[in-house]
Amino acid sequence: MKVRLTTFSLAMTSLLLWTCQPEEVPACTDCPTDDTIAGAYNPTPYPLKVPAYFPPPIVLPDNPLTVEGVELGRRLFYDPILSADSTQSCSSCHEQAYSFASPQRVNKGILGLEGSRNAMALINLAYHPRGFFWDGRADSPENLALKPVEDHLEMNDTWENVEKKLRRHGHYPLLFRKAFGIATKSEIKRGLAVQALGQFMRTLISGQSRYDYVFWERKGFPTDSEQRGLELFFIEDNQDLDHPGCSHCHFNPFFTDHNFRNNGLNAAATLADFPDKGRGAISQNPFDNGKFKVPTLRNIALTAPYMHDGRFASLEEVLDHYSSGGHPSPNADPNIRRFPLSAQDKKDLIAFLNMLTDTAFVRNPAFASPF
Repeated sequence: MKVRLTTFSLAMTSLLLWTCQPEEVPACTDCPTDDTIAGAYNPTPYPLKVPAYFPPPIVLPDNPLTVEGVELGRRLFYDPILSADSTQSCSSCHEQAYSFASPQRVNKGILGLEGSRNAMALINLAYHPRGFFWDGRADSPENLALKPVEDHLEMNDTWENVEKKLRRHGHYPLLFRKAFGIATKSEIKRGLAVQALGQFMRTLISGQSRYDYVFWERKGFPTDSEQRGLELFFIEDNQDLDHPGCSHCHFNPFFTDHNFRNNGLNAAATLADFPDKGRGAISQNPFDNGKFKVPTLRNIALTAPYMHDGRFASLEEVLDHYSSGGHPSPNADPNIRRFPLSAQDKKDLIAFLNMLTDTAFVRNPAFASPF
């Protein structure tokens, strides 16, 4: 007996054969084939070198410094993997040669868009008791590291994507295990990445300038010009001199009081008139409008241009601004007032400021790129 297959039966047979085929699953490009990280976890405490004339640094109890954590942080600081197109790293805007600041007035991110503020020097962050960035919007070096990755004016990535890149990387999983003891690649998250970055940034301690050798360690003597500059700098309303001094805001040993002040950069008829609200945009206190973080003057000769918007190209311009008394506003700092500065005074003050340059810091191989 011959069996005839009708068109209908052929179609049904084909359908049954098709439905029995295994479903085709797309390749998982984001998932490691083996999530386990092999390797030992035996962290070594980091021997932080602190000058005897500095107080103890601020270290978070839940993020102690280790050799492995600092090294991971250093690699992440210099690795453009944190940016969306892998072209920019933290070090793109914070260069060691410039005391981890930038020679640009403002920097451009990966989209070619300019930021609105100058890159601050990343030194002695382990001693900041309050607020990071010019407006103090981050409360620790760890949170300082968290924000640029997702800023459209900077790296323009997402932490979710960065986490995937770090998990897929050939070396980072083991480095994260050595630093934090994680057992799987899926445990690599932004919290650990910024902890490592925070550890590295806390090691960036600068305290070996000529000023330190002369005045703290009693090695050598200042020049006549440096001594005159020092006396002008540390005047505290000496009634014999019509000069407010600089150390009200920039005092030893860090040459900053870590506060937020209005130093007369912009005229403002009311507290609402500042073009950049600065600290006020974060605190939501109108009296903080126009106030910015007092920067350290350590390595100041290396960190031009100056002020939060990089408006002054030289220290001479900075001194001209202060001697002019700045611009009036309701909350200008009381120490911002007109005072005379001769050409020799400016020369002497700059000679003193140059004493604050720490050449060992900007040449320290422990802070340089590991790549």
